[in-house]
Amino acid sequence: MAQRDAWNEAQSLPDQPGVRPVRRLSNYAKTAVLLAALTALCLAVGQWVGGPRGLMFAGVFVLVMNFVSYWFSDRIALAIHGAQPLDRSEAPWLYELVEDLARRANIPAPPLYLIPIATPNAFATGRDPAHAAVAVTSGILELCDRRELRGVLAHELSHVKNRDTLTSTIAATLAGVITHLVQMLFWFGGSLLSGSEEREERGGGLASLGLLLVAPLAATLLQLAVSRSREYEADATGAAVTGDPDALADALAKLERGAQALPYDRAPATAHLFIVNPLSGGAVLSLFSTHPPIDERIRRLRAMRRSGF
Repeated sequence: MAQRDAWNEAQSLPDQPGVRPVRRLSNYAKTAVLLAALTALCLAVGQWVGGPRGLMFAGVFVLVMNFVSYWFSDRIALAIHGAQPLDRSEAPWLYELVEDLARRANIPAPPLYLIPIATPNAFATGRDPAHAAVAVTSGILELCDRRELRGVLAHELSHVKNRDTLTSTIAATLAGVITHLVQMLFWFGGSLLSGSEEREERGGGLASLGLLLVAPLAATLLQLAVSRSREYEADATGAAVTGDPDALADALAKLERGAQALPYDRAPATAHLFIVNPLSGGAVLSLFSTHPPIDERIRRLRAMRRSGF
């Protein structure tokens, strides 16, 4: 019943203009919360490490970071993974596939990027449908057939249509910033902001080590603002766009096995962007997993097919 409701919702969205603005407003609200959280955290750490000077430094830093996160987080995400623009002449069939799905979803067709790694995966990024991009790995082009790729791309375009990419990409940027900022504090302490005696009074190396240990948790808390339900919604919407839930279900089964065989641990803070969790599952890296179970996602997609939508 839930799958049928998801299908009906996806089908009715173009005819109900009040539905999608509500979801869009929700994602904008989440983005505001994320930026506010970064602001509060940076100002608090700046005050704690460097007093008034640290607070001033943190204030300038957070203003720049908020601006960059909103306007350039998509480019940052692509650059982190070495994604290169995929020329239409290199894969005209793939562009035709995306353009057809974009028409069905009633959004502009985004440019495609290629990540030259063997791990099969994909993600979408961008602050809105007019400034979106879809990145696929070399591995997914080799592993999945065109029908399965169609299901994967429809899922990613659903994230774009639902404005999930705005929140998730900014969350990835902020999570990475928090982690690297605390690592810098660990290595350099507050020497750039205050004298060594004042730094020792504020806790010195032990306090910095404590911040380093807390950083992954802080990053995860930010990422948890991106609800796991967004994957279920994108699965349902993507299946509605293609009319073939089994295509995505088959692709997810393949992608999970591929990611387990060839984990991709670069930039764990961006792991939630991908359609399946790319991480190896180590104790620390597992903190960054924000994906719902693949088995449950497949079960819901199979149920859509059995219910006849």
